[in-house]
Amino acid sequence: MAASMMRCCLRAVSVQCPSPIFTRIGKHSAVVPAFANLLISNRPYASKKQSSKTKAKKKTAVPELLYEKKRYKPALPIGPTDDVYLTWCYQRPVYEAEVAVDMLKKFQELDFTSPRQFVYADITLDMSMDKKKPVEPFTATVLLPHCFLDNTHKVLVFTENADEAVIAKEHGAAFVGGYELVKPIADGEIQADFYVSVPPMLSKINSLRSVLKDKHPKSKNGSVSYDIPKMLSFFQVCLEYRVENENVIKPWFARLDMPNDQIVANLDALIKDICKYRPLSY
Repeated sequence: MAASMMRCCLRAVSVQCPSPIFTRIGKHSAVVPAFANLLISNRPYASKKQSSKTKAKKKTAVPELLYEKKRYKPALPIGPTDDVYLTWCYQRPVYEAEVAVDMLKKFQELDFTSPRQFVYADITLDMSMDKKKPVEPFTATVLLPHCFLDNTHKVLVFTENADEAVIAKEHGAAFVGGYELVKPIADGEIQADFYVSVPPMLSKINSLRSVLKDKHPKSKNGSVSYDIPKMLSFFQVCLEYRVENENVIKPWFARLDMPNDQIVANLDALIKDICKYRPLSY
């Protein structure tokens, strides 16, 4: 009875709102098929399949932002008003070299540390300089005006000339020899801080490039020359520094118990030597 009453109601609706949806209502004897006919679409065809080219055209890549929008940061105050404050809430103070050295010596007394501790420099370089070809990290040596090391470096001299070998030993060379030193160096039996050579020996020690790497003798850093005494006097007391983490140099350049003028002079010589590797166009 309920099913027949439902069909009568649907027929009444179909008379007022004619639609293809209600064309098959009379063919069903149950209520559920009648509602199913209301939900199913009457379209006898399917949509046209899109080609891969059409899909590729619709997919447009979102252009990446070349420069991200920087959030506005208010300027930090220059200095605190009292002795208790958070350092990150104020601008980082900048001191002259002489003033900074005096402050280091005062801090050393408060920390009860060794007065002969090394003084380090933390230098950050601009290796890109807005150029297409950035500056490559480098390793360099510099002779500071005031020596602060207790011991001299071990220097190995490559030469097969007997007279040159005598001169090298007289000037404090740790090791002197020719091609016979190649195998012990490659095996790690002989190790030195620096390696220098006379020009005729370069072709004979070429196999050590992969072992010595940056320490391999080359004329660019002055480790290849006929003037053996000059090379020894330089590399025995020189300071070696290198670029770490792509743009940071952290070498020691003095001891804290040295006079202030000597510490500042060593720092000035170090910075001037680093500036030599700056491109001429910068």
